[in-house]
Amino acid sequence: MKSRPVLPPLDQWTRGGTRVPVGAHEVFVRQDGPADGAPVTLLHGFPTSSHDWAAVVPSLAGAGLRVTTLDFLGFGESDKPRRHTYSVLDQAALVEEVWQRTGIGRTALVAHDYGVSVGQELLARDPSRITRMAWLNGGLYPDLHRPIRTQRLLHGPLGPLLAPLTTRRRFGSALRGVLGRELSDEDVRELWAAASRAGGHRRAPRLLRYIDERRRHAGRWTAALEEYPGPALFVWGPADPISGAHVLERVRTRLPRASVVELTGSPAVGHYPQLEDPVVVAGALRSFLTA
Repeated sequence: MKSRPVLPPLDQWTRGGTRVPVGAHEVFVRQDGPADGAPVTLLHGFPTSSHDWAAVVPSLAGAGLRVTTLDFLGFGESDKPRRHTYSVLDQAALVEEVWQRTGIGRTALVAHDYGVSVGQELLARDPSRITRMAWLNGGLYPDLHRPIRTQRLLHGPLGPLLAPLTTRRRFGSALRGVLGRELSDEDVRELWAAASRAGGHRRAPRLLRYIDERRRHAGRWTAALEEYPGPALFVWGPADPISGAHVLERVRTRLPRASVVELTGSPAVGHYPQLEDPVVVAGALRSFLTA
């Protein structure tokens, strides 16, 4: 049976936000839920955008949470400067600037994929600012990260030559290779629209330098993860070939106090839990964030 879309159209999502000046660039920011609700910030992954969260945001906002989503620099509706040196450290500073501009002090944090590294950097800077932390599939431990062939090629010396050749079809093929459950053609089309807007797919080799940053900051970021004193939740797709069951095994060993929701199901969920099983993910996040 053909999969049904789980995401609203990208243009509908972006109409609900605004572009905020941060330094020399503009960053897309969206806020949902009551202005006086408990803050939660959602950090998206590579190579997509905050639109990834569109299927779970209504549930969180409906629970009375003040939900902030944003597109990192180089992603989605945010600026995608051509010759910029993209850095996880700078993306963390960008999040802090968004918090300042939107009046957010302490906040819960939910992170996926690329956003996991940004979340670890934010924890390393000021763990007292994060009220509770939820993680979805991402490279928490660099030695366990298993990038797919497309990522390895784009991260290599031929990356600048290969990136412009990326098409929606190739994007969809690579995306489906990391999923445990099928996404609709409509959803893949919308995800590609965000990734490729303003030539964003051409920025992939520069953005993928986060793989090197993970190795360089491994000790500091691992300590931030394992020493965080607040409540922690892992909502994990075990069928993810990049950061799946093998990462969750270490999480259970190193963070025995954390709560874990493993999305086994039939079939098991892969790399994008919030897209592959949005109802269960929204319920798990809602319960955790309102506890």
